[in-house]
Amino acid sequence: MADESGEARIHRGLKGVYFDRSPATFIDGKAGELRYFGYSIHDLAENSSFEETAYLLFHGELPTSVQLNVFDAQLKKERVLHPQVLKIIDAVQDAHPMEVLRTGVSALAAFDPETEDCSPEAVLRKGIRLTSQVPMIVAAHHRLRNGEEIVQPDMDLSHAANFLYMIQGEAPTEDAARLMDLDFILHAEHGSNASSFTARVVTGTDANLHAAITAAVGALSGPAHGGAAENVMRMAREIGDPANAKEYVKAKRKNREAIMGFGHRVYRAEDPRARHLRDGVEKLSVEKGEPQWNQILTALVDAMKPYSRHGVNVNVDFYSGVIYHLHGIPQDLFVPIFAVGRVPGWTLQVQQQMQSNILIRPLLQYNGADLRPYVQLSER
Repeated sequence: MADESGEARIHRGLKGVYFDRSPATFIDGKAGELRYFGYSIHDLAENSSFEETAYLLFHGELPTSVQLNVFDAQLKKERVLHPQVLKIIDAVQDAHPMEVLRTGVSALAAFDPETEDCSPEAVLRKGIRLTSQVPMIVAAHHRLRNGEEIVQPDMDLSHAANFLYMIQGEAPTEDAARLMDLDFILHAEHGSNASSFTARVVTGTDANLHAAITAAVGALSGPAHGGAAENVMRMAREIGDPANAKEYVKAKRKNREAIMGFGHRVYRAEDPRARHLRDGVEKLSVEKGEPQWNQILTALVDAMKPYSRHGVNVNVDFYSGVIYHLHGIPQDLFVPIFAVGRVPGWTLQVQQQMQSNILIRPLLQYNGADLRPYVQLSER
C-alpha cells in the first residue's frame, strides 16, 4: 500500500496490519480484555479447566459434561511417546530444553500415522495427540538429563497435575495442580503472536500440522517472545530483597533498559491474564516457605506505577516465572511450559488457516543500489 506520494508504506514488524479474520480470539489492548470464542478470560480462569478450554479452542464451543469426559479420555489415551522418539530425546539431552522440544515434535511426525493427512478431522486428532505429547517430551527430557527414570503418566490425573507428576516424580497438591492448570488456560491462545503467525505461515505452504508446530516452537524459543518468565525470575534473584526494587527500577530506567515482565506488544492496560496468577503467587510462596519472591514482585509493581500511564504495565509472564520456580522447576523449562499450554492455540491457528488457505507472502521494499555493471573477477 502506498501513501499519497506514491511511496510504499512500511509497517515494521507488520504492526497494526490485519492479514485475516478470526472468530476465535478477541483482544482489546487498550481496555486490557481477552476472550476465547466470546468467553472472557476472567470467566475461564475462574471457572474452567485446561481440558475444557482446550475443547473450546478446538471446537469453538464449550463442551457438555459428556463431551468433556470423552475429550478428557482422548487426551489421556494419547499420553504415549514412540520408543524411537524417547531415544532421540536421550541422544540430544544436553541441548537446551526448547531445542529438545523442537526436535521431539519434529520426530513425532515420523511416527504419527496421520502426519500427511490435512483433513479437518485428522488435524483435530493430531492436535489432541500433540497436546498430550508435548508435555511428555518436556518431562521425559527433564528426567533423562538429570539421570532419573522417566515417570510414566498417571491416567487418573488431570493434564496439569500429570505434567507436574511426570516432572517431579510425585503427585502435586490440589492447589499446585490448579495453579498450573490456570497457567495453561491463560497461555492457551493469544491471537496472531509471533509463534502463532509462524504456524500460519508454514501452514500457508500446505505443510502439515507437525511442521507448523515445530516452527512455532522455534519462534517461541526466542527471548523476545517466550523468554520473559525466565528473565523475570533472573531479575528477582538479582534484586534479592524487596527494599532494593525501587533503586533497581530507577537504575534500569536511567539506562533506558526494560524491566522484565512489564509492557506488552498488544496491551496498553494491564495484561488481563496477570491478575489470575497474582493471588496464586502470593499463596504458593507462603506455602513453599519463600515469601520473599512475592514481596519482591509486589515491590516492583509499586516501583513501576509511575510508568503505567505510559502503557507499561505488568504482563502475564511477570508472575508465571515465580510460580514455576516455586514448583521446583528450573529456569530453562519456563519457556517449554509456555509451549505445553499453547499447543491448542497453535492447532486452532492451523485449523483456521487451512479453512481458506493462502500462501502468506508479504513484500519487502528494495532500498539497495541501482543497477550495477558486473566486473570480472580478474579486474576487481
